[in-house]
Amino acid sequence: MKWLTAVLLVVAAVLGGLLLYRNVSPSLAGGTALDTPVELPALPLLNERGERTTLSASDGRMRLMFYGFVRCPDVCPATLASLARIYADLPEDQRQRVQVQFISVDPEHDRPQVVRDYLARFNPAFSGLTGDTATINEAARTMFVGIRHIEPQPAVDHSAHRGHGSMGQEATATPSGNGAANAQQVGAAAVQAALIHGDQVSVIDPQGRFVRVYANAEVIDGTLAADLPGLLRQYGGS
Repeated sequence: MKWLTAVLLVVAAVLGGLLLYRNVSPSLAGGTALDTPVELPALPLLNERGERTTLSASDGRMRLMFYGFVRCPDVCPATLASLARIYADLPEDQRQRVQVQFISVDPEHDRPQVVRDYLARFNPAFSGLTGDTATINEAARTMFVGIRHIEPQPAVDHSAHRGHGSMGQEATATPSGNGAANAQQVGAAAVQAALIHGDQVSVIDPQGRFVRVYANAEVIDGTLAADLPGLLRQYGGS
């Protein structure tokens, strides 16, 4: 299946980039450290308040950065919910030294207010970044985050006698009732299929350098949470 091939390509690209830099720290349970930290470029972006900023901009805190999109139906909300729990469980002094930051890979839809409203569902202290597609793609490449825009195959909702194009567009009659609900589900699935992205969480030090990365499974299973005190000692500054 085309979407499965795309997923495998994303995984291969991410692993290929990270293996060049792999260095496991004995003081931490998980994650992959970069032998040579990557200085993030000053790519122009907008934060969730619509203010101009850059990818490298730092307020002096260590950042946990995750690429995703608001209409993502599963991985993104699960990851952000895990990050919200991790953040909330930190002692207050440690929480003040950590910033959770979400970067949209669907910037045409995820404008600042959309991102702000979305993050408020998890924790209003989380920050978000968006911008134009070319800049987001460049940011992702810099951080070894694979993004694939996939054109999903047409689907047909037989119960509503309605054909759907690549993004759930109407081909025949407008459905109602269950047909409308089915059409909405098809549209959501199309968005999911159209954006496949790396789901790792990257650690950015207070100097704006990409220093370490955690696989999504390590976020969900608690490895990142267990490592956070050590991460703050190693990368969090004063």
